[in-house]
Amino acid sequence: MRRPKQVDPASRLKRIRWVVRAVLVLGVGASIAGNVLHASGTIISQIIAGWAPTALLLTIELISRVPVHHRSLALARWAATALIAGIAAWVSYWHMAAVASRYGETGASPYLLPLSVDGLVIVASICLVELGGRIRDAELSTDVSAPVSSAGSAAPGEVDPPLPIFDHPRPIGPLPQPVDSLTTPVVQARKPQPSSRERVEKAHRRTPAATNDQLAERLNLSTKTVQRWRPKPDPEPTKVNGNAPVLEDAPV
Repeated sequence: MRRPKQVDPASRLKRIRWVVRAVLVLGVGASIAGNVLHASGTIISQIIAGWAPTALLLTIELISRVPVHHRSLALARWAATALIAGIAAWVSYWHMAAVASRYGETGASPYLLPLSVDGLVIVASICLVELGGRIRDAELSTDVSAPVSSAGSAAPGEVDPPLPIFDHPRPIGPLPQPVDSLTTPVVQARKPQPSSRERVEKAHRRTPAATNDQLAERLNLSTKTVQRWRPKPDPEPTKVNGNAPVLEDAPV
């Protein structure tokens, strides 16, 4: 038994939107025709008369297709649309009423015919905006529910190949990678840097006559650091009666 073909909800709503759009164009076209017939014979006056319904048609098409994520912007857009619709309805009503009276309509008919056109435009506009929102929701739900296929997965209708069977248990964890001694860089150990004390003592042994300021400038250290770590000179022996004392060897 052949299964019935499934229809995408978004595609079905798009076809309905085209029908509603045709109805809206028909209503706006009737309004434009009434405005143009009421205008004088110049092309400029006819363009001016047909502008208000055309602006309403473009505005409805924009708000039905472009979504707005901020509430303040949505309110501002609806307020501008209501203003444009009010202007178009007011201008078209009196123009179409005058045209209907000119072409033979009497009594209340000239004043009721424009209301049918305006009502048709209002209903088609609301339907078009509602269909635009429903189409966006349907497309979003279709994208979310669609299965995600990876590059290595089997095609629809195919069965994944069985996993290979190993005679020996496989090791757990990552396999060791071979080490290439030719490409592996050799890291040499860095020599330890001499301390400030060792540097000061070495410089003092080289130039014992240099001052602390000279050693500090040469070693790029402070004078206090040099004074701290520089070996102190041996104290001179105390003289007795102007002569240095003679130190005798202690008896063993």
